[in-house]
Amino acid sequence: MGKTLKKVIIAFLLLAIIGVVGFFAARYYAYHGGKRDVQSEEAAFTLKAKDFVAEFTANEASANKKYLEKPVAVSGAITSVNGKEVILDDVVVCNFTTPDATLKVGQTISIKGRAVGFDDLMGSVNLDQCSINN
Repeated sequence: MGKTLKKVIIAFLLLAIIGVVGFFAARYYAYHGGKRDVQSEEAAFTLKAKDFVAEFTANEASANKKYLEKPVAVSGAITSVNGKEVILDDVVVCNFTTPDATLKVGQTISIKGRAVGFDDLMGSVNLDQCSINN
């Protein structure tokens, strides 16, 4: 085997190893490194549930730029409680990290969470890492 061929094989193996390590590092960051404590952050925006969704319905691209990945406080009447999921005014889906047994349908409340996206099929905005906003 010639010296050139050995160098090419070694270079190829090094690039393959770097690629595999990079792939797993990026995956780890996406699942673990991007988490933050939204509960300790101050809400960047305070809105009513219906107004929040109206902005996404009117111009989703603009609303995404404005709200996504930011902590928001949303107020409204609870229309559904299902374990860790609470829905406000049938349009904002809030996912808590742990269920809260004190929340009841019909109760008006303010919830803080991280805006993660608009579901145009259901016409709802999704929040995660939610907590009751005091």
